[in-house]
Amino acid sequence: MYADGDVPCRLGEVGEADLGRTTAMMRCLYPGWVIEAAAGSNLWDGVYPPDGRAYAGSWPGVELVCDRRVMVDLPSQLPDELVAASAGRRMVLHAMHSVVDWLAFGVWEDGRLIRSLSLSPDSGIVENIGEPLPFEVPYWAGERRAEVIPWPDEDDEPYALPFHPLEMGEDALRALCGFIVEGRPDPGDVDADAIGLHGFLVRDPDAPDPAVKEAALRAAAAMGPPRTYVLGPDGTLIKRDAL
Repeated sequence: MYADGDVPCRLGEVGEADLGRTTAMMRCLYPGWVIEAAAGSNLWDGVYPPDGRAYAGSWPGVELVCDRRVMVDLPSQLPDELVAASAGRRMVLHAMHSVVDWLAFGVWEDGRLIRSLSLSPDSGIVENIGEPLPFEVPYWAGERRAEVIPWPDEDDEPYALPFHPLEMGEDALRALCGFIVEGRPDPGDVDADAIGLHGFLVRDPDAPDPAVKEAALRAAAAMGPPRTYVLGPDGTLIKRDAL
């Protein structure tokens, strides 16, 4: 998200995004890429688009893009063109993945990174740049320790981090962007479900054609289970039953 000032305040004032303005923003953020209009979504449903798709909106004073390509392990390594677009305004990156309990977020002011954090229980703290922001303080102080519910008949092992990244992630999303995607919303939260976003198919012209990749996956699925043969005593191939 990009904003002239506080993101939640700006986001709480928006109406329907203009398609032409949003398309122009996408072409600026993805220079040289193939960009085509597609079905849209809303901010609540669209935070994790399908592969190859982006949901976006541009309004005076605030712009946003939801795209899995920005889910980078190191926020400090975000592509230059995305950071350059933050000149003269604030930029917020927020990414979570519940399968691996991963959280990453970053905050830039006028193109300068002031805070970056990326962590997961498997990888530990991957990046930690700048001073913790106010919403982080209770977590680092040990006031929001992760609760571990062990599997039946298994020992209760301590969580690999002092807190759960996804819990901090929701607080980060509320503090930095004004809304949440899990849990009970507060009265002052932005209604993300009411913010419509335009959809785009976005493709790097130098990358493999996703249609070719999808066709290969369909062909592999249609082949069925692999067949194994062994060489018989007389030199013929004998099909071996699957284990």
